[in-house]
Amino acid sequence: MAQIIFLHGASSSGKSTIAGILQAVVEKPFWHVSIDHLRDSGVVPMNRFRRGDFRWSEARNAFFEGFHASLSAYADAGNNLILEHILDDEEWLPMLISRFAKHDVFFVGVHCPLEILMEREAARGDRPLGSAKQDYETIHVGKIYDLELDSTEEPQTNTTKLLAAWRSDRRSSSFSLDKRAVP
Repeated sequence: MAQIIFLHGASSSGKSTIAGILQAVVEKPFWHVSIDHLRDSGVVPMNRFRRGDFRWSEARNAFFEGFHASLSAYADAGNNLILEHILDDEEWLPMLISRFAKHDVFFVGVHCPLEILMEREAARGDRPLGSAKQDYETIHVGKIYDLELDSTEEPQTNTTKLLAAWRSDRRSSSFSLDKRAVP
């Protein structure tokens, strides 16, 4: 069984900052995995999508199916994961609950005020303007977390809170509630 610390929050909410600090201090080896890593490393031909050579709308489903399958493969092989993700498709949560059923998932909601999200999004310049607002309004609806963090707090403070809650082994999120329902 792998351990998965799943950071879920809007674009520009601070997930990467928390994940980086967490990976540096957690007592076990954890892979830090996010879509940004694929995009920024050149795995995905983002320049060609931006230029219009390819249509993201045609590639998106296959991309995310592959991404989600890779997460399962990493965990099934015994790798612990710090996963940053934005569940912006209602089908992804139940699918990931199923794929991660045999693993210990600690589901963390990362929250940030809308004004700050919009400022960060504009400063980054690598997201379509408005995606943070859309995420802010939709992605946390219907999700039950083991822990919720406010990213206006210091990242080190949030990491300390996260580690204390994760180490407690208490799980009561969308991932663990589903496991209790299965006989």
